[in-house]
Amino acid sequence: MSKNSEKECKFKSKIGGQALIEGVMMRGVDTSAMAVRLPDGTIDVETWPANNGKKAPWYKKVPFVRGIFNFISSLAEGYKCLSKSADKAFADDEEPETKFEKWLDEKFGDKITGVITGVAMVVGIALALVLFMWLPSLISGLIGKVLPLNNFTKTVIEGVLKIINFVVYLALTGLMKDMRRTYEYHGAEHKTIACYEAGLELNVENVKKQTRFHPRCGTSFIFIILFISIIVFSVLRLPWDNTLIRVVCKLALMPFVIGIAYEIIRLAGRYDNIVTRIISFPGIKLQHLTTREPDEKEIEVAIASLMPCIPDDKEDDKW
Repeated sequence: MSKNSEKECKFKSKIGGQALIEGVMMRGVDTSAMAVRLPDGTIDVETWPANNGKKAPWYKKVPFVRGIFNFISSLAEGYKCLSKSADKAFADDEEPETKFEKWLDEKFGDKITGVITGVAMVVGIALALVLFMWLPSLISGLIGKVLPLNNFTKTVIEGVLKIINFVVYLALTGLMKDMRRTYEYHGAEHKTIACYEAGLELNVENVKKQTRFHPRCGTSFIFIILFISIIVFSVLRLPWDNTLIRVVCKLALMPFVIGIAYEIIRLAGRYDNIVTRIISFPGIKLQHLTTREPDEKEIEVAIASLMPCIPDDKEDDKW
């Protein structure tokens, strides 16, 4: 294929994905799928109907409203698939059970995975609240008591602390062996979507050549949320005399912030110009922490997860 014909084939897809435990999940217009590498080396593919196209409910179409609903549904679906992928990937794990694991099996039986996932979700949300809301607000407030800072300056400091916490968190998780492998699947997910958007045949060799960085990545989305929150909270001037009240106010405003951030990430994913490149630049740099170059077997899994999501009419999949 010539460079010119390859360029003509390029388009911006609606398909997005998420790295799992030894697998990848893709969300398509009419179909979503997850592919997981099983202990015996085979790839297990599971599909289910999606409603992200023309027949999507109104709240997934209205600008600034669709962002919060898509964000919540993506989180819920992502946690569910993450739990399933762990079950599939470690199905043949023959390590002896500990007393605590035996107790959990006796108490919860087949529901144990859901319980563990639920607990992990609660702990994750609590950790996020502490790292990205309570702690930055507390530190900024304390600095404001020592130095003569106005509300705008304190809010900017608070926002910068959030971003620093986010970067440090990503860097530390990248040091964990299991997370590094998940980040490789994240890279495989991005490269496979890039290959599809380039109009190339979905095979390992073509996918290998693609970039592992994508403007619609969740990493970029979270960074935009953090950046927009600095602007919004600076304008609204939330109270500084009580950290708890400040956190509650910010939580109440998060749907508004997410709605704006979602529209921005959509623009960055749909258009390629100087403005969208500037918007995407910080998130792309952060993806150096959350993606790794995948091996061939990981790419095979990503391809298997994407294939069922491609609609018969590609026009339905264009932004």
